[in-house]
This record gives sequence, C-alpha cells and structure tokens, in this order.
Amino acid sequence: MLHHRKWVMVFWALMFVIGIAASGKATERLTTDFSLPGQPGYETSKQIIEQYGNGGNTQPFIPIATVPEGETALDKMAEITAVFEEIDAEVPGLRSAYYDNTGDDVFLTDDGRTTYALVFVPFPESFEAPLPSEDMAPILESAAEETGIEWTITSYDMLALGESSETEAPSVLAETLLGALGALTVLLFLFASFLALVLLLIAAVSILTTFTVVLLLTYVTDMSFIVQFLISLVGLGVAIDYSLLLVTRWREERDHGRENHEAVKIAMNTSGRAVVSSAGTVAISLIALLVIPVPFLRSMGLGGMLIPVVSTLVVLTLLPALLGGIGPRVDWPKLRHENKASRAWASWAALIVRRRWIAAGVALALLGLLIAPVFGIKIGQAQTSSLASSGSAYEALNLLEEGGVPDGVVSPLEMIVDGDSEAARTSSTDQVVANTSQVDGVSTAFAPTGRSWSTDASQISIGIPVEEAVDSTNASVATRVNDANTDVPGFAGTAGAAANVLDYIDAVYGNFPLVLSIVALVTFLLLARAFRSLLLPLKAVIVNIASVTATFGAVVWFWQEGNGSEAIFGISATGSITFWLPVLIFAFLFGLSMDYEVFILARMREEYDDTGNTGAAVTQGLGRTGRLVTGAALILFFAFLALASSPGTDIKVFATALGFGILLDATLVRALLVPALVSLFGRWNWWLPAWAARLLRVEPHGAVVEAESVADEAAASVRS
Repeated sequence: MLHHRKWVMVFWALMFVIGIAASGKATERLTTDFSLPGQPGYETSKQIIEQYGNGGNTQPFIPIATVPEGETALDKMAEITAVFEEIDAEVPGLRSAYYDNTGDDVFLTDDGRTTYALVFVPFPESFEAPLPSEDMAPILESAAEETGIEWTITSYDMLALGESSETEAPSVLAETLLGALGALTVLLFLFASFLALVLLLIAAVSILTTFTVVLLLTYVTDMSFIVQFLISLVGLGVAIDYSLLLVTRWREERDHGRENHEAVKIAMNTSGRAVVSSAGTVAISLIALLVIPVPFLRSMGLGGMLIPVVSTLVVLTLLPALLGGIGPRVDWPKLRHENKASRAWASWAALIVRRRWIAAGVALALLGLLIAPVFGIKIGQAQTSSLASSGSAYEALNLLEEGGVPDGVVSPLEMIVDGDSEAARTSSTDQVVANTSQVDGVSTAFAPTGRSWSTDASQISIGIPVEEAVDSTNASVATRVNDANTDVPGFAGTAGAAANVLDYIDAVYGNFPLVLSIVALVTFLLLARAFRSLLLPLKAVIVNIASVTATFGAVVWFWQEGNGSEAIFGISATGSITFWLPVLIFAFLFGLSMDYEVFILARMREEYDDTGNTGAAVTQGLGRTGRLVTGAALILFFAFLALASSPGTDIKVFATALGFGILLDATLVRALLVPALVSLFGRWNWWLPAWAARLLRVEPHGAVVEAESVADEAAASVRS
C-alpha cells in the first residue's frame, strides 16, 4: 500500500465518485418486503391479497362518524353509509365493513352517537407511499360540510407514522451529517489535530462504496429499505472505530521515534490484525441472519455484513496510503501525544487488579440487575397507546375506546373459506362466524355482505379481538380461532396482525438458537486464533452474550414497561418489543461490542508477550486502549443518537438499544469486568495446548507460572 499509495488513492477516489451516484440509485431500489414464506398466517394473507387485492397483512383504516347531540348514528345511518360507499367507489382497491353490511352492534358506541367502518387497504408499494387516509380525507371533509356530521379517521399506521402534516422524518443524509458532527467532536478531542478529518474521509469512502455494492446486490436479490440507515450510521461508526485503532497505534510508534513508513508497518502488523479480527466477528454475527427464513432480515444481515467488510478494506488500504504520504503533515497541531499510556487509565487498571474480586462482583451484580427485566419480554408490535399521544388519529381512537368499542378493533382477524359453490361457502362462513364468536378473547365475529367480501372461490369473515392482538400474549387468539375452525369444510386459515406476530415468532425465534450457536462458535474460533488462547475467547463470548442480554433487559424496562420513554421521547410504554428488533439488535450489538473486546485484549496479549506478567498486561493494555475504546464508543453512540431522531417508534427502540448497549459495553463490561476477569484468570488466560494450536495453525503457549503476583506487578507498572 505504501509503495503504490498514489494508485490506491486514485482507486478509492474513483469509488468515492461512483458511490455518490450509486447511493441515490440504491435507495430507490430498496424494498418494503416483509414476506414470511411457508408461515400459515402469511400464506393466508397472500391468498387474501391475491384474490381481493387488500387486507391480509395490513391493519384497517377506520373512518369515524359522530352525529350531533340529541341524535343517534342509527338515525343518520343512510347518510353515513352513503359516505362509506363513496369511499369504496372513489378510492381504488378498498374493502369496507360497517354497520349496514354487517348488522353488528360492535360498530356503534355505547351512547349510540358514533359509528365507524373498517376499511381494508392494499399493502403500500413503497415506504414513502402516501397513506390511504390522504385519499379519504377530502371525501370526509366534504361529507362533514354537507351532512353536519363530524368525521375523523384513525389507524395503526397513522398512529405509528404520526401526523404527516405536522412532522417530517429526517433524511438519511441529515441523520448521517448529525452523526458525523458528533464523531468529529470526539475525534478532535482525541487527536487535537487535522487527522480527525482524515478519519471522516475514510468513513465517507466506506459508506459510499458500501452503497455501490448494495446497488449491485439489488439486481440479484431484494434489499430492505432499513439497510440504508444501517449503512449510513453504523457504517460511519465502524469505519471511524477501525481507523481510530490504526491511527492511534501509528501515532504511538511515531512518538517513539519511528520513521513514518516504519510506523505505518508496525501499526498495520498490530492494530491492523485487530481490525481484521474485529471485522470478522461483526460480519459473522450479521451473516448468521441468513439462516432465518425471513427475507427482509436476511437482506439486513447481508447488507449489514458489508459494512465491516468494506470498512476494513478501506481502512487497510486507503488509510496506510494516506498516512504514508500526508500523515505527518495533517497531524497538526499535535497537542496530544501517544508515547505513554494514559496515567488515569493505567491507575484505574491497577486498582482493578488489586481489587479484582470486588470489581468482578460489582460488575456482575450490576449486569444481573439489568438482565432481570428481560424475563418479562413480550414480542410483537407496539401498542397503539405508545405510538402517539396527540393528533387527530389519537383523538379518534380515544373516541372509540371511550365509547366502549373493543381495543382489538385496530387488529381484526380475517378468516377465509374456500368452496366450489356459493351455498357451500356461505354455509361454512356462517359456521366460522359462530365458532369464532365463542372463542376466548374474541369480542364478536361477522360476515359482511357485498361483492367485495366474496369471489367465485372464497368468502371472508371478520373477528374482533377483545384486546389489541399485537403482542406474543394477545396474539394467541389467532391460534384459538384456527383451532376452533379446523373441522369447518373449506376453512383456509386466519390472517391479520395476530397471525403475523405468531408467524414472525415462529420463523425468527424458532431459528434463533441456531443463529446464536453459529455466531458463538465462529467468534470463538476467530478469537482463539487471534489471541492464541482458549480461555480468553470463551470468556469474550460469554461476557458478550451477558452484555447483550443486559441491553435487552434495559430495553424491556425503558420501552416495554415505559420507565422513562415518555419523559424522554414522549412515548408511553410499548407493551411489547417489535418482533424483528431483538434478533437484529443482537446481531449488530454482539459484533460491535466485540470490537472493544478485541481492541483491549489484543493489546493485553501484546503486552503479556513482552512482559510475561498478567498484571502488567492488564494495566498497560487498558492504559493504552481505555481512551481509544471510550472515544470509539462515543462516536457510535452519536451515530445511534442521530438515528433515534427518526419519528418511528421501532427505529427509536433500535437506535437507543444499540446506543445504550455500546456505552454499557465500553464502561461496565470492558472497563471493569473484563480487566477484573483477566486479572483473576492469571496465567490461564494465555494457555493454548499443542493440539488446539495445530488446529488453529498458530504457535502453542503453556500456562507458565508468573514470577510475581499480578497486584505487585501492576503497582510497579504504574510507578514506572
């Protein structure tokens, strides 16, 4: 890279320019595919969509009519029904259920003044597609003027996205620039020189190159729209973290008097190896998502895996070329030097070595407290109460709930019956309605009349759950409905939010043990080779799993139970964690937090090879990497803070989980628990028997007896 540095820079400059053009094209080709091939609820939804063009895996929009005081909705039902019919006629692709075509009292509030319709809509063509409510709004406004009836509209999607006229989601570019500003602040503090701008350049090249690769992949397979956020913000943090490790070691060697190119070579041979090991753990944890039979999670695993791979390629090629050329000139004004370990971090490490039992006990106790709430986790979708606390959609839903309408009206069940003759379909549908009405957790069931509710091959009926059927507890109502109708001739299945949740739980978490096993095993093997040890990688995997579990506990406590979510974000308790979040959080957080483990332990291994003493390795290793890891964690935290500015609750949960997890890992775990455990394990940290060394193709290392106690050696190291 040093010898051909001009050609290396030209190549990456070209990739930078190509990436600018490719990024816009790539985002246009990303999809909103949430399919679950082979799952019963999804297959039922697919049948409904193919035959009716709407419903299935969407939740209905609910236009609501409230008549003036002194009148009842039944008095005005002819006018109200005319509006519902106009919506069906004017807005293409809809299917509506209301009082006149069902005769069910569930469509009337307790005071009789309010009625509503369930309008089943097509699945949106893209993430940016306008809500169907925008097409319905003019019809409702005109009806309000002509009839004197008050019209409003609500839906789960409207509550989730907020009032589009009042809020606008920040663009990916705006969020990336916000994250970059936070990263620049940290880098200026760490380097106190123009090197900070070089690291941002590396991140920019990495991000744009990753978009170029993703664009190529979109011609081979579907890629989820969420990938663009991951590439921009996670890519920003990862590329800077890897660069930070390499540049810090380069500066250290320069401060020790090394010639510039020699300093680059040493940095590549030490920190460069650590970068490869770190990138390997991140990539493996994400590529393991391919074993989950959920297309959009697979695409995020594939897209996420590209982030560390591309970042590593850029960092190990462009960065040494830049350092070997303009490095010394841009490292100005050099107000901070790297020729000595941080006195504060070395003293902290020495204290941990002397009080290692106490340090380990405190860290484990705090992790235990954070892990405890995870046993109450519920998987599903957020409750409507957490999606909005104001706005017309929120007020409209409150109107129904206060009027005695079941909460499950936002998540109805659709039951479909197949049959060769109309008489057979009608008979079976009537039986499904009767059976479903008796199911525990169902408020009522009905079969709307009209051509939009039947075809020559099938007929649909509706069940209204008592509670919102959007989490792992209430979603079981879909299973009970299926069980109650198993023997009905032609019964094809149940669709809706509840069935969707159960499908995801089965598809994702039925395969999660396999994902965890693959990630743990491959990570162990990679780290065993990198550290030339069996105990260190085993400890790293176990501690990392504990750290990620503690993050889940914090997410449950903060978001699901609502302890602080409303005070900080204005969002009440979600009641559950959206089904795709835990597995994605695990995949990213396991890999990203392992970066810090590799950064610290790689330096401890190096120091141990020089001194032969664990105490010295801990103090010098943490003294050299403590400030680096803290800075790297802050950079990623700012990136996730920028992501949390998105209005969607799910994205906020994802971003805050990763942000909290990174800070937890860099402080409690890597700055307290890891050095304490390494100190406790002593010489056994470095043991690698001959048989394992042969398998890993590295040199063996016996567990030799150390000359001095680790505490005495640590104290001596700090004094020196």
